This record gives sequence, structure tokens and C-alpha cells, in this order.
Amino acid sequence: MKTDTTQDLRTRILDEAAKQFDKKGIKFTMDDLAHALGMSKKTIYTVFEDKRSIMTETIDRFFDDALIEEEMILNDESLGIPEQLRLIIGKVPDRYTQNDLTQLYVLKEKYPSVYRHWKFCRENYWEGVALLLERGIRDGAIRPVSMPILKTMFQATVEQFFQKDVLVKNHIPYREALSQVADILVNGIIVK
Repeated sequence: MKTDTTQDLRTRILDEAAKQFDKKGIKFTMDDLAHALGMSKKTIYTVFEDKRSIMTETIDRFFDDALIEEEMILNDESLGIPEQLRLIIGKVPDRYTQNDLTQLYVLKEKYPSVYRHWKFCRENYWEGVALLLERGIRDGAIRPVSMPILKTMFQATVEQFFQKDVLVKNHIPYREALSQVADILVNGIIVK
């Protein structure tokens, strides 16, 4: 019988943690995770220190996937700059499209260190947007706008999703909210 390598085990745990998060939000327990994986908590703890470390690594994985998908969008010559901008700003990686990310607002109160990590990653996910914005302004597809202002507007909007349960109360999936924010931002900067 084949046994998992540490990396395979890590991947299985992270995949299942994403499923458990989707089912129970951040209320999922290590017992829930172990039961769903058919293994002991002790096995999970050989790979991850605690639930926070699983959540933090899931965030890293989310943004790693986002960067890979961003690169694909940047290399897609069939898309114009405004469409590329809209897709990148409003992107939730494909692996997470089934997850209910509206529950992320609870992180700020219950897991502040995990929330700070999410916020740090989100704030540093702008290199592709900056490149597109510069190219779009240079090519005349986008009117001149300040990157710090655009970034601040977006960050402030997303921050509000974490301050309140506005998405949950209004039954708006996180990915849809993010897509709408991107659409509003980009349509506001397209040269008409």
C-alpha cells in the first residue's frame, strides 16, 4: 500500500480544509478535518502546527494560484487591457470558486493573525494590475489614474467585506462581489 509523502499529505489536508471551511466556515474543527480525511489529528499535527497554520497556508495557496492565473490572463492576447484588468482585479482562483468566501469577515475577530496575513497578501497582489494600468495609460486605452488611489479604493471596499457581514446578509458570494467591484472600478477608468 502506498503511503502519502509529506507534500501529498499537506495537499490533502489543505484541500479538505478548504472543503470544511466551505461547509462550516471558520468553525470547522481539527476533529472535523481528521474525520473527513479518515486520519487522526495526530497525523495532521505532524504536518501542521495548528488550525491557524492550516488557514495561513491556505491563504498562501490562494494567492499563489491567483498569480498563476493572473499570468495566464496577462499572456492572453485575445483580451484587451480593460478586460485583463477587470479579470485580474476581480479574480478568485478557480480552485476556490466553490468556496463560500463570504465567511472570511469572521477572520478579523476570531483569528486576527490569519486576517492580517490575508490582508497583507491582498495588499501585495498588485504587480500585474500596475503593469496593465501603465500599459493601458501609455496606449490610450485607459485614462490616466493614480495607481495608489485605485489600489486604495479597491482595498477599502474589500476591507468593508471584512468589517461587516454585508455579503452574508445580502446573500452575495464573495467572488461575485469581487467581480462587481472590479467591473465598477474598470468601467470607471475605461476611455469612452
